[in-house]
Amino acid sequence: MRGSAARVDLKMLGDAGNRAETFRYDLPEVDRSLDLVPASITDYRELARRRLPRQLFDYIDGGAYAENTLRENIAALHEIRLRQRALCDVSSIELGTDLFGQSLALPVILAPLGLAGMWISRAEVQAARAAQRAAVPFCESTVSICSLEEVAAAVSTPPWFQLYVMRDRSYAEQLMERAQRARCPVLVLTVDLAVVGARYRDVRNGVNVRLTLTQRLRKTWDLLSHPGWLFDILLRGRPLTFGNLEAAVPGARSPTAFKRWVDAQWDASVTWEDLAWVRKHWSGTLVLKGILDAEDARRAADAGVDGIVVSNHGGRQLDDVDATARVLPKVVRSVGDRLPVLVDGGVRSGLDVVKMLSLGARAVMLGRAWAYAVAAAGEAGVSHVLSLLREEMTVAMALTGRRSLAELGEATLDRDSPRSRDTGAQSRFD
Repeated sequence: MRGSAARVDLKMLGDAGNRAETFRYDLPEVDRSLDLVPASITDYRELARRRLPRQLFDYIDGGAYAENTLRENIAALHEIRLRQRALCDVSSIELGTDLFGQSLALPVILAPLGLAGMWISRAEVQAARAAQRAAVPFCESTVSICSLEEVAAAVSTPPWFQLYVMRDRSYAEQLMERAQRARCPVLVLTVDLAVVGARYRDVRNGVNVRLTLTQRLRKTWDLLSHPGWLFDILLRGRPLTFGNLEAAVPGARSPTAFKRWVDAQWDASVTWEDLAWVRKHWSGTLVLKGILDAEDARRAADAGVDGIVVSNHGGRQLDDVDATARVLPKVVRSVGDRLPVLVDGGVRSGLDVVKMLSLGARAVMLGRAWAYAVAAAGEAGVSHVLSLLREEMTVAMALTGRRSLAELGEATLDRDSPRSRDTGAQSRFD
């Protein structure tokens, strides 16, 4: 969490106004704190890095290829500047919203994450409980360790459910039926995984690669050198299976045992026509996740889906595509008021949430933000991150003179900053 000293060259005009003088200024360390309590999502990232074996942390933290898009998701939000206002009555600030018939205390959703139960025992259940306490939705992944039924039994508010269009259509139909029995209000259909992007960190860590004996020993040592994680997962985290896929792969007892079946399920033949099949088997709200193009957004609206998520899969699929914060305004303009637009990618603070909403999003899906938190500190960590987001959003709203989410829009951003200029963003809460 600690920073390091930096040296900056500054040029100033001399007294006569015609002579430039250069001198060096040593910046103090960014952070001289005791590091006793995590204060941000970035702090939870560091705590997760320390607690997890390298191969698991890199699975959370990494992206596809050179990870340019992963970095750009964060950088694009950093470039956007908020417009600070003074002497506004912000004595009462409302952060709640209604989305797909649900009342949310914050405009955020915990996004679906695969393998979460490998980071800490029963991670999906812990995160769902934290989400319910904060009155925000939790979305269960098809490839979660905890089954949909286990998560639903642990909370009184049914989770959302995420689905891939599989080659085995009959099993996908069973999953949709299970989601309806669990009273899941929203089906999130991920549409950007026709093929899996190459994730170099996974390759370097020996995932899907034949290893020498020395390499296997190094990989084993990576696990054994994290005894706290090992104790928690092996003694309290079982069963370590893909809970939603147990019926598809009878007898499998570990995520590795499911791998061959899962890898064979990515279907590159899926088209827009397959939405009719989904609608036939799903009567609830249908949201498409993985839209990154304005034309695709219009086509989704024409197809009658209930919402879309502007997403590049956290930079984990196709590298060198644009950041979601840059694509978002174009997508919002393309669909107008026809459906709610959600977004994910690069959100690391409540200020980032406010920026995304000001660019036109109706709500934000959090991925790595809750992944770091649950991996580092379980349910308490996720609860803390959600409270941090609330506090940071409240400050950002107050100091931009906004009392409700309905007031967020283009005017909340500094138009003279590189990425805030001429966004064309409109409020999505009217």
